[in-house]
Amino acid sequence: MIARPPRIVLAAGGTGGHMFPALAVAEVLKRRGVEPVLVTDDRGERYAAPFGNIDKHVLPAANVTRNKLTGAVNLVRATSAARKLLADMRPVAVMGLGGYATLPALIAARLRRIPTCIHEQNAVLGRVNRLSAGFIDRIALSFADTQRLAEGHRAKSVVTGNPVRAEVVALAGVPYGPPGDGGAVRLLVLGGSQGASVLSEVVPPALARLPEEIRARLQVTQQCRPEDIDSVRDLYARQSISSELAPFFTDVAARLVESHIVIARAGASTISELEVTGRPSILVPLPGAMDDHQTANAASLAASGGAWVIPQPGFTAETVSDRIEALVRNPDALAVASAAARGRATLDAAERLADLVLELANQRLDSRAASTAEQPPGTDNLAREWRVA
Repeated sequence: MIARPPRIVLAAGGTGGHMFPALAVAEVLKRRGVEPVLVTDDRGERYAAPFGNIDKHVLPAANVTRNKLTGAVNLVRATSAARKLLADMRPVAVMGLGGYATLPALIAARLRRIPTCIHEQNAVLGRVNRLSAGFIDRIALSFADTQRLAEGHRAKSVVTGNPVRAEVVALAGVPYGPPGDGGAVRLLVLGGSQGASVLSEVVPPALARLPEEIRARLQVTQQCRPEDIDSVRDLYARQSISSELAPFFTDVAARLVESHIVIARAGASTISELEVTGRPSILVPLPGAMDDHQTANAASLAASGGAWVIPQPGFTAETVSDRIEALVRNPDALAVASAAARGRATLDAAERLADLVLELANQRLDSRAASTAEQPPGTDNLAREWRVA
């Protein structure tokens, strides 16, 4: 009889920024002979296709930001469903990676005395993670200077970094070369799903203000919302600026390492990818993001010298044009920023997160084995292997 691999639940929901780290950890766990199980909500389910044949479960909505009564009802309903799910699958640990699907799964795990940990992708501990930080076992951070982490919780925190896509990690060793005298200046503009319009409104006129000698060197790759593409293309054409525009690029990793300067929002995944590839950036944090976490993300990278931050109220054609001209005329500053960004990268973040949750699982199994005359077969060292009985 072959023993079933031990299960570890990865609870994540809401956005791709939560779901991708869950996928990265799931892939590591599978390689180590552990069975990952995804627990998400209806929003997270939209991002679940890349998980392939990994077992997936969708909990009822548990949005706690609505009115208190509705939020309480949703949370109780989702937690009840999570308790039944955990009772059926009997996981050895539960990791929460953000989003509202995380909270009921963590509460249910606590009630069943299953080890728990959470991962925070941003430089500000998110709402759900703040709600659960007091009762979970370990906290994994992407930023050493994470804000809104209670002082009493720092002792159980560890910096693991934030996983990035495998195709980005594969290009981590590509060296950065600033634009040479008279050579092409490759500019990558990544708007993201919530912010492309302001970049489409500001970046083209900013580039149009540059001296002709710099405009002639520009090679712009820009992500635009579909409704913005025609107007952006027309402006670039009138200024004879070489450009490639699209709502979405399937090869962002390759374009990232080819760029000299990146203009982007400051989501956690973007920051991590800039660090891994060591690309200098001008960051425009999304106003109104919950807890203003994008401003904190951008400030952390900028403080190391790896980026320049322009808050959206000051993100004007004049400001952007002046910044780009200064950087093009001072390529050494770009090289310094590249090295600073790369120096913050954590290439093995997914491995570190897997190590953390497996450490908790092993502690549980060691405790369980110690209370029996004989340790259960196939479960004594999950960090390395599971064995057949």
